[in-house]
Amino acid sequence: MSLIQIGFDAGEALLDWLALTEALAEGHRHPKAEVGDTFLYRGEDTLLSRSAWIDGLGLAVKSATIFPGNAGRGLPGVNGSVTLFDDATGQLEALVDFHLVTKWKTAGDSLLGALRLANPESREILIVGAGTVAASLIEAFSAAYPRAQIRLWNRTLAKAEALAAAYPGTCVAPKLPEAVGAADIILTCTMSSEPVIRGDWLRPGQHLNLIGAYRPDMREADDSALAQAQIYCDSFDTTLDHIGEFKIPLAAGVLTRADVRADFYTLDRFAAYDPLAITLFKNGGGAHLDLMTSRHILDLWTEVP
Repeated sequence: MSLIQIGFDAGEALLDWLALTEALAEGHRHPKAEVGDTFLYRGEDTLLSRSAWIDGLGLAVKSATIFPGNAGRGLPGVNGSVTLFDDATGQLEALVDFHLVTKWKTAGDSLLGALRLANPESREILIVGAGTVAASLIEAFSAAYPRAQIRLWNRTLAKAEALAAAYPGTCVAPKLPEAVGAADIILTCTMSSEPVIRGDWLRPGQHLNLIGAYRPDMREADDSALAQAQIYCDSFDTTLDHIGEFKIPLAAGVLTRADVRADFYTLDRFAAYDPLAITLFKNGGGAHLDLMTSRHILDLWTEVP
């Protein structure tokens, strides 16, 4: 078996956002993934490896090096790759670009949640944050909701303006409370440890999709938002006890485990759009999603004549 190497540009040319959400849904029909994470440190530098094994899809190890000092060297601070292994034999099949998998996995994860929960006729989409993830969300949600106006809000106005300029047709929302109230879909991709979305800004019929928080001390929505919403996530295993979005209110008794209605392994329990309900989806990520995304990319690659 010859090793396949898939770079960012070549891999992205094959991809389609809606097809990816279908692949993620299909991936969750396989047996539940076995996952494991390891961390190695040297001063400020980190090696993070996330592994997953899904019977029928194979094995993947996604390794990332985080070197903060690279900014001073004119080099990217985060690098890595995804290594795919054959399900039947364990043989090495492919090396897939780390940034390609991360981009499409992260935005595709949230897009699948929105497609199952949000108003299919959504016309106003608000993205809170203006970093790399925000850019991928513009691309993903533009593909799924082509008639929607996408607005950007960021604490640093200049960053939102620069991102909007890079994606003609998007615009900047000057005031967050008003922008939240007007949106059909609200996507948050910040690095905040304190909630940026307040429940008293929300109204029935909205879909709130939380992406940014990934540590136990991070969250983007307050207790009031959770109390009003029908709550879902991509994976109970990667969110409930690991991310502050749920971990903090669970510890405080504001939220119970039963309040989180379903994850992607029970997609049939995701409720159809209800104009009288607020829905909330937490994107927790996880190596199993990296594996599903990488396998989808490799399948497309091997189909090319």
